[in-house]
Order: sequence, then C-alpha cells, then structure tokens
Amino acid sequence: MLKKILSVSGKPGLYKLISYSKNLIIIENLTDKKRTPAYSHDKIISLGDIAIYTSTEEVPLKDVLNTIYEKFEGKVIDPKAYATPDALRAFFIDILPDFDQERVYNNDIKKIISWYNILVNAGYTDFSEEEKQEEKEAEK
Repeated sequence: MLKKILSVSGKPGLYKLISYSKNLIIIENLTDKKRTPAYSHDKIISLGDIAIYTSTEEVPLKDVLNTIYEKFEGKVIDPKAYATPDALRAFFIDILPDFDQERVYNNDIKKIISWYNILVNAGYTDFSEEEKQEEKEAEK
C-alpha cells in the first residue's frame, strides 16, 4: 500500500498515485481528493522506499507506522502533545528505541507523525497490506 502513496517535494501532504506516463504522473491528494499532475522534475518519493536509521540497520517506514498504529490503537496523534524537541525524542524512543539520534532529526519525526495522521484520516490503516498480497502471489 505504501508503494502507491507519495510525498512530493514542495507540496504539502501525501498523494496517491493514480496514473503515470513518460514525463508526468497524476496524483490525488489524500486529504481533499483533488487530482493534479506531478512532473519528472519534481522530487517524488514513495513511502514504501523510506527507511529510518537505527544503530544497527535501517527499519522500513511501514514497520514504524505499524508500531505507532498499535501503540495509539489506530487513533490520530495530537501533534501539539509533541511540540518540544525533548517530547519528540521521547515519543520516538518509545516507538523505535534504537533509532540513530544523530541522523534522525526532529523534523523527520514531525513528518512521520504528520504522515501517520494523514494516512489514518484517509482510511489507510494496514501499512503492510501490499507485502502480504505479494507473499500470497509468490506462494502460488
């Protein structure tokens, strides 16, 4: 599921991949459902390709989002509760205890909280759904 959810540099929020061609893709904002083009010169990244640095390895974003989802029982996180740098760090230590504190910045943690809230509000709650489908197809 996260492979088709995109972050576009310079545009707020998250987008769902609708269609693509050689020089552009059509994306739909998860919040207001408006469709817009994104061009090949835009910096576009799939959430499925993002990983978080830890002291031993990189942890896929889907695992972090699943941990947040379980901890908060599928509820939206109040970003005001984590307004200070210390509160952000404490939140993320609770989610991913061995994250690399030198390479994961406060803005990264804020962005993960924001993305989590957008995904939950848009009805995306199974962050590993696509992987499960791929495993079923591989078994056939």
